[in-house]
Amino acid sequence: MTHPVLKATLDLGQSVWLDFINRQLMDSGRLTMLIEEGLRGMTSNPTIFEQAIAGSSDYDRDVREGIRHGWSALQVFEHLAVEDIVRAADALHSVYDESEGADGFVSLEVSPKLAHDTQNTIAEAKRLWSSVDRPNLMIKVPGTREGLPAVRVLLSEGINVNVTLIFSLQQYKDVLETYLLAMEDRANRKQELNRIASVASFFISRVDTSADKQLLAKNRSDLTGKAAIANACVAYRHFLEVTESSRWKNLAAKGARVQRPLWASTSTKNPAYPDVLYMHELVAKDTVNTLPPATLDAWKDHGQPAPRLLENLKQADRILEQIRAAGVDVDQITDDLIEDGVLKFAASFDQLLAAINTKMHGG
Repeated sequence: MTHPVLKATLDLGQSVWLDFINRQLMDSGRLTMLIEEGLRGMTSNPTIFEQAIAGSSDYDRDVREGIRHGWSALQVFEHLAVEDIVRAADALHSVYDESEGADGFVSLEVSPKLAHDTQNTIAEAKRLWSSVDRPNLMIKVPGTREGLPAVRVLLSEGINVNVTLIFSLQQYKDVLETYLLAMEDRANRKQELNRIASVASFFISRVDTSADKQLLAKNRSDLTGKAAIANACVAYRHFLEVTESSRWKNLAAKGARVQRPLWASTSTKNPAYPDVLYMHELVAKDTVNTLPPATLDAWKDHGQPAPRLLENLKQADRILEQIRAAGVDVDQITDDLIEDGVLKFAASFDQLLAAINTKMHGG
């Protein structure tokens, strides 16, 4: 039965996705229940898979199968990940069909080790796309300088892409421009646009974590907890400006879908903040919010969906100006977070392969 909070969120134009995947979620029937309640998609990343595989015995039989095949830890991981992603994609296919390809996606990330390697990102993305072989798959590619040319190639060749690790307004502008170019590439080749889907994963909470630390050091607690929401608001304004442009309307007339902003990293890191802060303040039309299980449960329990993003947008520039005037460089923070995010996901990937290696060798 549809959950009233999830339905109200969707009615306002925002799809709720789950930032989590593991075998138990699917074996237990909980994923099916969440989809019936109104869950519209799923995302994964190396950290999530590391927790799933290292933190349970659910995958041990498959690891032993990998040993019999003589696979490497990386090959074992890909086998496990593809199997989980296929199951999740099949579970969400009803949402994909019902929404005519707007929702029902599950995301699988290329190795974060390739964040600065365009050609190998393209090759790995194509291989994963072929292995999963589901129309409601999205391949996650980091929005780095080297990642964006890969994004353009993949989208123009008909592969759905979740562009991840976006932190700054300029980076977001570059991502949306890449999407437009890819759609124009397809349009110029007279290829269909209406079944290509993409989201731009704009990270939220980590911006506040970094900005708050600096603001508190400057005795500006009045500005804490505001940078991330304001930063997301100005990105959304750019989205609105682009979708009002004649350039976009020309593509839309040929069937192109908007590349929705996806609010990522939306669990609150500061326990002093409301647990649904980054849901509450960022509901808007044509957006996605991807939530870890605890935040999804909290949103269902006491979320109050309302179109607050547009209200917050009215004061976003002023808030960012006040933060800069206090001596906190938001642009520097977001630039640092991009590379820090790449390094953290790469470290998680190393831990993931190490955990599989341990299981493979009797640890």
